[in-house]
Amino acid sequence: MKIDLLKTFLEVSRTLHFRIASENLFITQSAVSARIKLLEDELGVLLFDRTKKHLKLTPEGHRLIKHANELIFMWQKTKQDVGITSQHSTQLVIGSMSTIWDIVLQNWLQKIHRNYEDISLLTNTYSPTELRKKLLNRVIDIAFMFEPIFSEQLLTEKVTSVPLHLVTTDPEQATNLDDISDFVFVDYGDSVNAQYLREFDDAPEARHYMSQPMLALNFILNVGGAAYLPRQICFSHIQNNNLYLVQDAPIFSREIFVNYLAKSQKVDVIEQTINLFPQIEV
Repeated sequence: MKIDLLKTFLEVSRTLHFRIASENLFITQSAVSARIKLLEDELGVLLFDRTKKHLKLTPEGHRLIKHANELIFMWQKTKQDVGITSQHSTQLVIGSMSTIWDIVLQNWLQKIHRNYEDISLLTNTYSPTELRKKLLNRVIDIAFMFEPIFSEQLLTEKVTSVPLHLVTTDPEQATNLDDISDFVFVDYGDSVNAQYLREFDDAPEARHYMSQPMLALNFILNVGGAAYLPRQICFSHIQNNNLYLVQDAPIFSREIFVNYLAKSQKVDVIEQTINLFPQIEV
């Protein structure tokens, strides 16, 4: 099965339009139709319902999306690993929850690039359940999570703690915790949520709920409001007086753990890169 067929399928499933997909892929509409038909013939199922005015994914098409993404990622991993030059002798495949990428991992990747010329990076985002599975199956080399993975096959280490500060775009609200308005509740997991409920048992209901701190940060910077945000991503905005720390507000903390196989052939490289964490500037 050709990877191009899967890429075409994903584009059509995203746009639900053959013409738009063809424009995005820089191929003809007839080529898109031919690729989808070839993929359907190979799988023996219909991936799209073409009987109505608007294109619609079939149940089989919905199920293929996850597998197509995984197969494309594995092909990229294989192609990169096999094609690594002598200059880049080690491929490091890193998986993480999306929230953690925003908080600390972007700076960490830059440090790896600057300090290790022989390392080639390949990254992807997964849920906690997928991270554990892919790590044990050796699809990825390193998994970053808010909780450690308990397994005899894995080594787990806390790499950093993330201070969560209540910040606001309104300097007048920063001096009085009771004046906070337009609060955006950011979901950092059960442990932090429980701390928040204990500290603010009589707090008014949040106006908005978001799962990504970077999304919440950009939101309040543009429209105003308050949110609990990681120090790592709001520090520069506080320095520039775009955000203000709310006085007397409790500070929460979220730990980040790195997990990797104890018997991985890349243990030395993994541990060298993990040692860069204490040097991250926040």
